[in-house]
Amino acid sequence: MPPILIANKYLMDIDALRSFIAFVDTGSFTRAAKQTFRTQGAVSMQMKKLEEETGRDLFTKDGRNLSLTDDGRKLVSYARRILALHDEALGEFSHSSGMPPLRIGCPDDYAQEIFPDLVALLLTEYPQLQIRLLCDNSNGLRQALDQGKIDLAILTRAPDKEEGYLLRHDKGVWVHAGFPELQQYAELPLVLYEADCKFHSSAVDGLEKQGQRFRVVCASSSATAIKSLLRRGMGIGVLASSTIDENLVPCDRPYLPTLPMVDIVLAVAPTPHPLVSTAMAQKISQKMLSQTAP
Repeated sequence: MPPILIANKYLMDIDALRSFIAFVDTGSFTRAAKQTFRTQGAVSMQMKKLEEETGRDLFTKDGRNLSLTDDGRKLVSYARRILALHDEALGEFSHSSGMPPLRIGCPDDYAQEIFPDLVALLLTEYPQLQIRLLCDNSNGLRQALDQGKIDLAILTRAPDKEEGYLLRHDKGVWVHAGFPELQQYAELPLVLYEADCKFHSSAVDGLEKQGQRFRVVCASSSATAIKSLLRRGMGIGVLASSTIDENLVPCDRPYLPTLPMVDIVLAVAPTPHPLVSTAMAQKISQKMLSQTAP
């Protein structure tokens, strides 16, 4: 792709833009380097060159971390559009036959609702596309993206982050499976996702601050296991609202800790699959949001 002339300076190669967006999405030069298969020093040099070419400071110190300046945030929009157009052009000349399988990572709790919707949209675009699914929690899937083991990942992010393309807004909900008496126990029995889940930490921290006694009966990364235990009356749990099925009932006990809002997003590997680029991720995001719009 030829360089783009901006303010009489040549800007900017695709690899540097990929590294820049990888930093924006991950918030870390370390992870950006892993995702783009470069050293952290090489990524830093790319960012320095972008600053020289734009003539603007793109980063500022925020304590011990780097954050984007106003000019850096402006560049994000341009960089995403440039990458989307570049990848879309390459995809236009690719054919689904003979393409490698698309490797998608998805947390187990979203495999029943979000993942099928995503696959349906992908197969509408590419009927011959082959898909492989890896189930793991969001942190594990981020590592898989960093290591080049998957092409796409359905992730949970905090609402104030830039990572990925939004698929759905969600929130945590306290639930039981037809055993309301569990809410009245002096020591609440809990069935939760693993400790690195935001809902787990919010539930535990909130109960501790209230002085409420509790015990974690089971912590698991498996939505199937958690729902099975809840249906057996082993405890109350915390799930994303989009994953609650007809067997589960929101808890009605007052003063249970408030649970956080989260965003479900689609993250794309910095070196995308030939058919499913950032442009396709944007298209999927728009379609899935339109399906859930009130």
